[in-house]
Amino acid sequence: MQKTDVLIIGSSAAGLVAAATAKTSYPQKSVTVLRMKGKTLVPCGIPYAFSTVEKTDNNVIPVEGQFEKLGISLLEDKAVSIDRGKKECRLESGETITYERLVLATGSVPFIPSWLKGADLKNVFTVPKDKAYLDKMQETLKNCRSVVTIGAGFIGVELSDELNKSGLDVTLVEKLPHILGKAFDEKTASKAEEILKNTGVKVMTGAGVKEIKGTGKVEEVLLDNGESIKADAVVLAMGYRPNTGLASDAGLPLNEFGAVKVDEYLRTEDENIFAVGDCAEKKDFVTRKSIGTMLASTACAEARIAGMNLFKLSLVKTFSGTISIFATALGEDAFGVAGLTESRALEEGFDIITGEFEGPDKHPGKLPGMKKQTVKLIVGKEAGIILGGEITGGLSIGELTNALGFIIQNRMDINAVLVSQIGTHPLLTASPAAYPLLKAAEDAAKKKMGLCSC
Repeated sequence: MQKTDVLIIGSSAAGLVAAATAKTSYPQKSVTVLRMKGKTLVPCGIPYAFSTVEKTDNNVIPVEGQFEKLGISLLEDKAVSIDRGKKECRLESGETITYERLVLATGSVPFIPSWLKGADLKNVFTVPKDKAYLDKMQETLKNCRSVVTIGAGFIGVELSDELNKSGLDVTLVEKLPHILGKAFDEKTASKAEEILKNTGVKVMTGAGVKEIKGTGKVEEVLLDNGESIKADAVVLAMGYRPNTGLASDAGLPLNEFGAVKVDEYLRTEDENIFAVGDCAEKKDFVTRKSIGTMLASTACAEARIAGMNLFKLSLVKTFSGTISIFATALGEDAFGVAGLTESRALEEGFDIITGEFEGPDKHPGKLPGMKKQTVKLIVGKEAGIILGGEITGGLSIGELTNALGFIIQNRMDINAVLVSQIGTHPLLTASPAAYPLLKAAEDAAKKKMGLCSC
């Protein structure tokens, strides 16, 4: 029987950060990470292994070296059961390991609808965080000419873009009116869709999939509108579900999304067991409702908080809710969102105003590589608190989207943004006289004061 003070099940983003934070916060404690065999991939980089970075070997997190440097033990095995009373975890190898604190970072698994006929045909793929599976998938796709991707969330869109770059004939099918329709408002989603179409990806929206057909192997995809698409392969990018079988079997409560219920310290019902990342419950920062958002950035934030609170709770180190900060890029065009979109805010019943501004992301605007940058803020009308926003432009919008996340998390209002100080440089940022984030706040302030009828 093995023994450790802290046992972390899972070595992806959440597991890695939880282990590092635990060892840093409690250096005298022994920390062990349990991972199934195989290298750990950068989760958000998986689509890019199909073209931009060429192979999964170039999308690996070097956890082994990082754990060794920090004095963290890495054990390759699979957890099969947890005995909460004895504080033991039984492994597939037959070994048992005891713990004082357990962190579940078991992630998520691709969703395959039970009603989708033909999902078991050869050359039907999902997109798991499994290097061996993805390597085989990539080898198979090299011998294909046409691929249908089902589902136009971030993974579906990014993978379709990458497969198109690799020379495949790609059709992306989405039942919503636009790609990325759950993340962005219609205007932004429409812009992203047009850019993707211009790359050569065929986009079919407003159409669901009825059946995948073929004799042993994929031959065509039948849509619910009666159309059919010939295909050598199909990629199911229809979302993910929390990987919580281990937790459920141990008697830990799950929420309506199948995620492990946790408190603001990321503790489960069992005070000795924490859950972080895709397997853990998420509540929206603004609405406080349970949501199914799964992001590596959120997972890492949860993991840091859990790691700091393992043996000593801190009132100032708690997780206050998921802000849902997304960003993606199609070529040189990028799209970011943080917090509530306008449509979501209205659906939730918030009384809002919006502020919007478009301007160059360099100054002067004639500098090489300049892209127009648009910032849209969603603001509570009564107090002026910023609830969310969308940013489009060039690749420079990534960190600005993160800055918007900081603004939302600190519940800043438009006045606080208007008096904020910024640093600028002609090659790196928009002009200080027309900084889109500040100008969007200015636009919202005018509307709040009734000075603008637009």
